This record gives sequence, C-alpha cells and structure tokens, in this order.
Amino acid sequence: MKIIQKPREMQDTADGLRRAGKRIAFIPTMGFLHEGHLSLMQEGRRRAETVVASVFVNPTQFGPKEDLSSYPRDFERDRKMMDSIGVDIVFCPTGEDIYPRGYQTYVTVEEVTLNLCGASRPHHFRGVATVVTKLFHLVKPHVALFGNKDFQQLVVIQRMVRDLDLDVEIVGCAIVREPDGLAMSSRNTHLSPEERREALSLKRSLDEARDLFRSGERGAEGLLARVRGILSSQPAIRIDYLKICDPDTLRDIDPIQDRAVLAIAAYVGRTRLIDNYVFPECLEEGR
Repeated sequence: MKIIQKPREMQDTADGLRRAGKRIAFIPTMGFLHEGHLSLMQEGRRRAETVVASVFVNPTQFGPKEDLSSYPRDFERDRKMMDSIGVDIVFCPTGEDIYPRGYQTYVTVEEVTLNLCGASRPHHFRGVATVVTKLFHLVKPHVALFGNKDFQQLVVIQRMVRDLDLDVEIVGCAIVREPDGLAMSSRNTHLSPEERREALSLKRSLDEARDLFRSGERGAEGLLARVRGILSSQPAIRIDYLKICDPDTLRDIDPIQDRAVLAIAAYVGRTRLIDNYVFPECLEEGR
C-alpha cells in the first residue's frame, strides 16, 4: 500500500494509472475508520483495479462551534485497517496542502443544501463540495463511493457532479450498522454507555415509521409524529431536525406519493448523529 501526502504526487500517480488503462475507485474519508468505510473500499475493489482512499479532516466543513478539534484521529489504526483489505493508495494531505496560504476559491451547491443539515450548518456543504471537487481533481477517479447514511451529502455531490460535468461516477452504498442497529459513525465513540442505549431509538423510530408506512400511512405528519414520539421519550436526545423529503430535491413533501427519504439529525448528549430511511419507489394501494 502506497501512502501519498503531496497533491502533485497524487496527480502524477493518477495520471500514470490512467495512462496504463487502470480504472480508479476513490473513497474520501475523514479517518477514524469503521466497517462502513471498509465496505465502501471493498465495493471499490469490485468496481476498479486500483482503490484510492483519502484521509483528511476537512476544516472548511466544520462550523465555529463544532467538533473539529475533538474529531477522533488515529492514522496508524486507519492505515492498518486499509492495508488489511487491500487498499492500493492512501492520500493523506495536510490542511496546508489542500488550502495553501491565500486560498479563496469555493464550490457552492445551492438548493439541495438549504434543508436538513444545511439549515443548521449553513457553511457545511460549501466545505464538503469544495474539498470533494479538489480531491476529484487530484485523485482523478473513474468512480467514487459514498455511504447513504450521509444522504444529503450524497445528493449534494451527485448534483455537483451533474452541474459541473465532472467525469466521475458517483455510487451510494447502503448504511452499515452495528449489531444492535446503530448506524456506524466515527462520532459513536463519544457516546457514554447510557447515551449509546438511547441512541438506538433512532433506528427504532425509523423501523416504526417503515411499519406504519407499510400499513398504509402516507401522510408525512403521521409518520413524523410516530418518530418524534419515540425520540422525545429519551432524556438524552434533542432533535435537530426530523423531515420527510423528496430524495432528489430534498424539499419537504406531504403526502408521500413516490420515493421519499425520512431523515433524522439528533443530539444524543453532546454528540450529533444522523440516520435515514428511504421509502420504496413503487407505491401501490394496500402495499
């Protein structure tokens, strides 16, 4: 496994791979990896000859009161995990490598960033879109893989790639969960044992909404009320947002007439977690 820090070396390596006819799969991460990240890398291996993963905690997607300094980091642990599943190249630039002195150019994706996380984190997706664009130019992948847990991030990147005619295929992959159902996240390490137990109500509430949907409920308010009731019963949980949206535009919808995403963001103690459920595409009366 090759480790690259400098952007120019990464570009030159990518150019050489492309000249040799090698297909490149790319998985951008902020490190402190878990099985969800590794599943993306394994899927990348199925789709390409060369798998590149980046490890970069991107400062521009954190707000002034958010957890940049406390975001967990352990590169040696990450390196061993990636090596164990056959990642070919790890790109691990520094902040100065990505944002050199005098940096002033940003990528803004507009409408799909206004709702959900964008409402409470107004500069977050500008940082995401900017760093992903830069990474795409440095790694030059044919395909890039993202987890569906960060559903709005996936939609933002898909929109950006379409709008800017970037030559990369974007693949969203299923949420990977702990055995107890909690969606895997690097932030789960911040939860106390009691908070961890209460955090399971996120998945439980989504399951309840799914079952209510299957029984015929199509009204967003009815589904959201069921979820809100479960989350509100947990003392450590404070809801940031709870929405049912069109999965392409991320605008609120009511009732559900086609596909829809039920998205949750909630603080469990001081830790902000997200989760979601995508309702089926084909809705037939009585199904």
